[in-house]
Amino acid sequence: MSANSFDARSTLQVGDESYEIFRLDKVEGSARLPYSLKVLLENLLRTEDGANITADHIRALGGWDSQAQPSQEIQFTPARVIMQDFTGVPCVVDLATMREAVKELGGDAAKINPLAPAELVIDHSVIADKFGTNDAFKQNVDLEYGRNKERYQFLRWGQTAFDEFKVVPPGTGIVHQVNIEHLARVVMVRDGKAYPDTLVGTDSHTTMVNGLGVLGWGVGGIEAEAAMLGQPVSMLIPRVVGFKLTGELQPGTTATDLVLTITEMLRKHGVVGKFVEFYGEGVAATSLANRATIGNMSPEFGSTAAIFPVDDETLNYMRLTGRSDQQVALVEAYAKAQGLWLDPKAEPDFSEKLELDLSTVVPSIAGPKRPQDRIVLANAAEQFKQDVRNYVDSVDEAGQESFPASDAPAVAPNGAPSNPVQVTAPDGTTYELDHGAVTVAAITSCTNTSNPYVMVAAALVAKKAVEKGLTRKPWVKTTLAPGSKVVTDYFEKAGLTPYLDKVGFNLVGYGCTTCIGNSGPLPEEVSKAVNDHDLAVTSVLSGNRNFEGRINPDVKMNYLASPPLVVAYALAGSMKVDITREALGTDTDGNPVYLKDIWPSEAEVNDVVANAIGEDMFAKSYSDVFAGDAQWQALPIPTGDTFEWDPESTYVRKPPYFEGMTMETTPVEDIAGARVLAKLGDSVTTDHISPAGAIKADTPAGKYLTEHGVERRDFNSYGSRRGNHEVMIRGTFANIRLRNQIAPGTEGGYTRDFTQDGGPVSFIYDASQNYQAAGIPLVVLAGKEYGSGSSRDWAAKGTALLGVKAVIAESYERIHRSNLIGMGVLPLQFPEGRTAASLGLTGEETFSISGVTELNNGTTPRTVKVTTDTGVEFDAVVRIDTPGEADYYRNGGIMQYVLRSLIRK
Repeated sequence: MSANSFDARSTLQVGDESYEIFRLDKVEGSARLPYSLKVLLENLLRTEDGANITADHIRALGGWDSQAQPSQEIQFTPARVIMQDFTGVPCVVDLATMREAVKELGGDAAKINPLAPAELVIDHSVIADKFGTNDAFKQNVDLEYGRNKERYQFLRWGQTAFDEFKVVPPGTGIVHQVNIEHLARVVMVRDGKAYPDTLVGTDSHTTMVNGLGVLGWGVGGIEAEAAMLGQPVSMLIPRVVGFKLTGELQPGTTATDLVLTITEMLRKHGVVGKFVEFYGEGVAATSLANRATIGNMSPEFGSTAAIFPVDDETLNYMRLTGRSDQQVALVEAYAKAQGLWLDPKAEPDFSEKLELDLSTVVPSIAGPKRPQDRIVLANAAEQFKQDVRNYVDSVDEAGQESFPASDAPAVAPNGAPSNPVQVTAPDGTTYELDHGAVTVAAITSCTNTSNPYVMVAAALVAKKAVEKGLTRKPWVKTTLAPGSKVVTDYFEKAGLTPYLDKVGFNLVGYGCTTCIGNSGPLPEEVSKAVNDHDLAVTSVLSGNRNFEGRINPDVKMNYLASPPLVVAYALAGSMKVDITREALGTDTDGNPVYLKDIWPSEAEVNDVVANAIGEDMFAKSYSDVFAGDAQWQALPIPTGDTFEWDPESTYVRKPPYFEGMTMETTPVEDIAGARVLAKLGDSVTTDHISPAGAIKADTPAGKYLTEHGVERRDFNSYGSRRGNHEVMIRGTFANIRLRNQIAPGTEGGYTRDFTQDGGPVSFIYDASQNYQAAGIPLVVLAGKEYGSGSSRDWAAKGTALLGVKAVIAESYERIHRSNLIGMGVLPLQFPEGRTAASLGLTGEETFSISGVTELNNGTTPRTVKVTTDTGVEFDAVVRIDTPGEADYYRNGGIMQYVLRSLIRK
């Protein structure tokens, strides 16, 4: 029960229903707050307990100083938690392990139960092995069940063993699209109370739901577990960036062009750790689908959230997607009563402001390795010629030729490096493959597949291409992986499916596929040519992430593009083609066909959307969404409160987090005699750190699976094996594009092992085992934006289990810094203006870190002293930013803190 210090408890009548609410206008200053902070303010009013959340916290938020730097800690209690299976399986593994730990410490295992509704959508496990055929979907789903039976049995057990835990089975859709189309409430109703729907999710793109006016963001799995167990999320009241939208998009531009423009602007501005809130008259002109597309890209900006207030567009979308009349009426009444309804003319108090005239947005793509690197489409071919030089053997990392020009690869007449290779297809036909060939063209990811306008545009491009006699080039792997079954329903109704099939975009699954590295193998002859001749081939996808090494191990350069442009590039077959000016191919009469010839008009797209999409489709797709198909229902599952671990399982194993744990905390210690496991540069993402993608046979993870009797064809992906810590530790820091500066000349999971004479190059996992056996702690040195990317809990878990005690970076992405603390790893920052290079650090030094023990006194030191055996000294900034994070660190991690707290209750 709330302490209700502000007498805010009230009643809201909506039709025949009455709801208890907490009125924001009872708090002085609330009216001027941005929408997102009003949601946080209601959260504090409703959860005020006089201890963790006090009247002073509420006053601090009501009196928010928009220009101040964040300093006031608050405790945010999300209404629910959402997960996908890659990150969700470890959550459920940890909950099952916590039940056993509670028993061992003399507590009640039943206390380990979600206290907030938790929903998990299985969307990350389907791999696009099969493509280009009418039965590709069925074949891929069958393969998915074959590979993941143990995991799926475990999740089905969890659905029966834990209260308030639901699972959306495989083959249904992508978590974020299912969330906006069905799971999101906008206004939550529980125990007679009505309050804003808020959430945290185990995927950084949880922010897609911000487009619906729902405040939520991605957290690590360890934070999500704590939220499920009733622990609030500790945070500082953030700065809020107001992003004003004016005007309207011009014909020929898409939501993808818009989000790439916004991503570039916000990355340049700097919004890490901040909320972004969209306002202005352009918001009213922005469709809900486009709002969700923008919200989805929040992690690419670096912001915590990117939210749109509630308005009529929100209500229209709720009606379209089958929400009840009462729910829609409640959302409208609640938003208007609480001052949460959009006023397009209002200018709320913001910390910083940006503005974009939507009419200035032009067709764009982004690449070849970061979503913020926007390229105007008309310049894409020319930019490729420059960028490809960083990926071919004729140049080294510094951009200098690495051998005499006479020995360099040939250069095509257009100025791009060229190394044409003749390839013979299985049907006996031959074609030429060169640098820049588009080998993967994928319509995938919630970013765009939730947006019917860009999806219909893609299908219309396919239709017009077929009518002209065009099809994909033979070396292009084409895949269609929508975010929900509604997409294929409206394609069918509009009669567009046959055209997509004809150009090779057959349905391969309802899941993330390519955007998370589940693109499946390239055709054998393409893969062989690429690897034998070291070709810098490309992918074009409609996803949100194009980081190095993420999409496919054979593909060096990755580009984000709208779904219709994905189809266009599949027809063109190469990034060297300027698709704005050059022909994509020839028609049946031999005439050139240009992009403008097959690009649909805005009216054509709108006509299909208006006539092919209806409420009945959503009602049908989500009528029994948790039940699953016959395959799901036939899975045999164990019973009981605690899980029956299978000692032979290579998918689900009991992790070691609570081994030797006692009810009393062990005092934190300074770090002495530490060695450097990895010295890394700027923009090292969680994709570089966390195990992801395919498992290669000659790696520590591959060797582990082979030793446990797993055939190479059954290795599956790292993501599917996230419930097995043994596999995941071996894959941490093992990304094929990771460059560890301690081991120059290597790429991948390598370091130098200084437990051996001379410090020979070794696998990171093998070196870590030797260091731990010798009792030597480890540190990681890094540059700017360390840990950017998806909210991968295994980036932190793997780091901790490798024996890393501290990371020293120039700056951090928010989620990964928090996750490191959650696993008992100390995040430190180089002094302002100093770097590993400027301090002369090579990574061969021995490090000591003193001053950490001050945490035992209940305070957090601002800095700690770092010294090395080579005489380098500096004061590192301690990036434990809140008292709550300090508590987690003192307990050895967030899970240990929660466990002790629950037992003491």
